[in-house]
Amino acid sequence: MEKNNARNSPSFAFLLIIFGLAIQDAFSQRVKVQPEVVSYPGQTVSLQCEYPNQSGTALTQVSWIWEPADGKRDNIAVYHPDFGPSYPSSPLIGRVTFVKPSLTNPSITISDVKMTDEGRYICEYATYPSGNEQGTTTLIMLAKPENNGSAITAVAGNTSTVVARCQSANGRPPAKITWISPFNGNDTVVTKPGTSNTVTVISEYRLVPTAADDGKEIKCVIEHRTQSKNEEISMKLAIEYLPKVSITGYDENWYMGRSSATLMCQAFGNPPPSIAWKTTSGPLPANVQVQEAYLTVPKVDDTMNTTFVCEATNQRGTASHHLTVMVRETQLPLKGSTTGAVIGGVTACIILVAVIVTVVVMILKRRRKEDTPPKHKPPPPMKTSGSAEKPNAGQASETQPLGQTYNSQTEPVTNLDDADYQKNGHGEDSALSGSEDRAHGRYQDNRELYGIEPRLHYSASREGGFISPPMYV
Repeated sequence: MEKNNARNSPSFAFLLIIFGLAIQDAFSQRVKVQPEVVSYPGQTVSLQCEYPNQSGTALTQVSWIWEPADGKRDNIAVYHPDFGPSYPSSPLIGRVTFVKPSLTNPSITISDVKMTDEGRYICEYATYPSGNEQGTTTLIMLAKPENNGSAITAVAGNTSTVVARCQSANGRPPAKITWISPFNGNDTVVTKPGTSNTVTVISEYRLVPTAADDGKEIKCVIEHRTQSKNEEISMKLAIEYLPKVSITGYDENWYMGRSSATLMCQAFGNPPPSIAWKTTSGPLPANVQVQEAYLTVPKVDDTMNTTFVCEATNQRGTASHHLTVMVRETQLPLKGSTTGAVIGGVTACIILVAVIVTVVVMILKRRRKEDTPPKHKPPPPMKTSGSAEKPNAGQASETQPLGQTYNSQTEPVTNLDDADYQKNGHGEDSALSGSEDRAHGRYQDNRELYGIEPRLHYSASREGGFISPPMYV
């Protein structure tokens, strides 16, 4: 009892279904077919089928079954080893045939394929003992669509409306249409049947149009399997709106006797508006000349003291602009050109900056010269009679080369009150030795011979230090 309940439970039934599908899938894998075949109308297609592994299986018959999109199944070709090939009545009769009738390779061809031939083609084997085994090929028919796009005239307003349309007609499979747009709009897609089992796709772009949108560019992009790249179609929006009008040319200097005073009416709109001139008091003065958007007064007089009106009219309505002219007795003084003043001001600024820079540079150079030491070297001081005795000549010859004059860079300080210094004969009244006097005399004679002026002698008082003279060797 419990076993029967288990077999009748939903879970047990589900397991049986899964098991059956697994067995069927395993058998179907033994039939080798192409998953998908693509063709254009008028071509010949080949649908491959074979049963390569017959181990332990007896093949009794093979059939081709066509299953179109509507789901109706038709046998289109049958092969039996005893009765040979046969082709039952079907929409493909006369165009379908076995390539080489056999049980192991029952491939077929379909000539002059049509768009309506699209669908699933099932190669089914009758086998023993496993039963029927099959493989399915999907035939996809391709048809290159005809693409086009155009702007749809719309009126500026507050309501969302269609402003552009793109169409991909008579294609297979259906095309995909997207938009490239600077607007904050949206698109809607409609699909409808085309000719010969094709599909036509229509996409419309909608937005709330304004006058500023008129003439702006928008693109639709059409993607289809038959195209090597996506096709872009550009179009410019056509938004109709009420004209916008303005009058220019009045300089507030219309004076008595002025010649060739001109006003211009600028009007924009879609459709392009027509322009008409008048005054608020009625028709234009007699001496006024009008040529399209231009109103010219050959000679200004009192009759020009009026309000001129420019009217622009199109299919969306009429708009106007008013301008009141006041005629003066005399001409206003002409305003000087500001260009000369600007140039003069810029030039003056440049000159002022140059002068300031020059003065600063000169001051800096002068300060630099005053701060630097003199380039010439002053002469060394000469020994006087009150100076200390020169160093011993013999001692100098040991450390200094002969025949050269050396200037001491430091000033030796001698304590004149030192007893030892006085005792050794180096006092203030000491005289040069004979040899030193003769050498000094020869040096002085040589200076006079070569025209060298004698140097000043410096003396030092007893109370302070003294500057040592140059030493002669």
